Formats: sequence, C-alpha cells, structure tokens
Amino acid sequence: MLLRLRITLPDQPGSLGRVTRALGVAGADITQIVVLERGDGRAVDDVTVFWPDASPRRLLTENLREVPGVTVEGVWGTREAPGTYPELEILKYVTTAGERALATLVDSMPVLFSADWAAVGTEEEPHTVVHTSWRAPSQVPFPADAPGRPTAATLGDGLHVIAAPLPPLALTLLLARAEGPAFHRIEVHRLTRILEIFLTLPVVERGFARRLRGPG
Repeated sequence: MLLRLRITLPDQPGSLGRVTRALGVAGADITQIVVLERGDGRAVDDVTVFWPDASPRRLLTENLREVPGVTVEGVWGTREAPGTYPELEILKYVTTAGERALATLVDSMPVLFSADWAAVGTEEEPHTVVHTSWRAPSQVPFPADAPGRPTAATLGDGLHVIAAPLPPLALTLLLARAEGPAFHRIEVHRLTRILEIFLTLPVVERGFARRLRGPG
C-alpha cells in the first residue's frame, strides 16, 4: 500500500539521508519526497512510500523517532501515484465532462490531496448538498458562513478540512481528512490554484449560466 508521512527535520546536510536510511531499515520503499517548507533551521517534508500491507505502521514511526531532531506529524494512506501530474489529468477529464464537470472535480479531490472525502453544497444555510465523493458522511459539516478564500481548519472532532468558495456558483467545497495531519498551507495554495483554473473553464461557465436561469 501507499503511505504518506509528514515529518519535520533539521534543515542541515545529512538529515534527509538519515531519514531515508531509517525508512529503508523499517522496510519502506521511498517513491517520492516533497519539501513543503524550510525556515528557522527546520524543514517539513511529505514522504510517500510503498509499505507492506501486513506490516504495522508503528514500525515506521518508531524508526524515524530514533533519528535525532525528527518529528513525525502524521502517517496516512494515499492514492496519489508518485511521479504523475494528477491535476493535469483531472482538468482534462473535467473539460470533457459536460454537466458532470463539478461532480468530476469533487470526486477527484480526495485522490489529489490524499484526503478521505469531498463535498460541495450551497454556501448559505440551510446547506443543500449538491454532490459528494465516495466515503463522505450523510451530514456534511459545511461552515456556517461561506469562507472568503480557501481556508484550512481542524474541527472539534479532529477532522481536518479545507473550506473553499466557488463564488460564481454560490457553492462551497469542503475537503476532509480524518487520518493524518492538518492540511498544510501549501496544500491550501494548491487547491486554490486548481479551483481558479476550474472556474475559468467554458464548461463551468455554461453550468453557471444554467444555474442562474434555473429549470427550463
């Protein structure tokens, strides 16, 4: 299975090498490393690994915690294949999806962001759910007030979310991660750019026009 690990480590020569050795000793096959941020002598990295299904994840965290200065922020499953360009693939599908353009985007969000589910609903209460991805709950915790821009938060039950407005459609997108760390600001930025592109597509503009006209 594919796992993603978010770690903080000293931003100095040799630190990443010690991390990769610890993962190798544990039995992980590293497929991708993404640097999320660097500063004040620390770095935050997302590491994607192939991990045997039968092996407990605690072996990964135990080995990493033996590396001086390393903190494990989270370990969670991912379906985002390393070395690909998933945003481009999804945007390609969206442009040919017709009236299912929005649904196609929502269904893709959990894969793109190693999240658990996504949903879109009306921005004003009472919220009407327009579409949900697989694994979304029956009661989607949309924010009471529509956010002005994509915003990450952690809800009282520990659910990590990004709430993002779709202004032309008067809708709010909610992306949720029940397992793993909170959404990083780089993930919020990435989602912001994807939505900016999505909202400029002609297929979305046509859907917006139909939404304004209403039935018939």
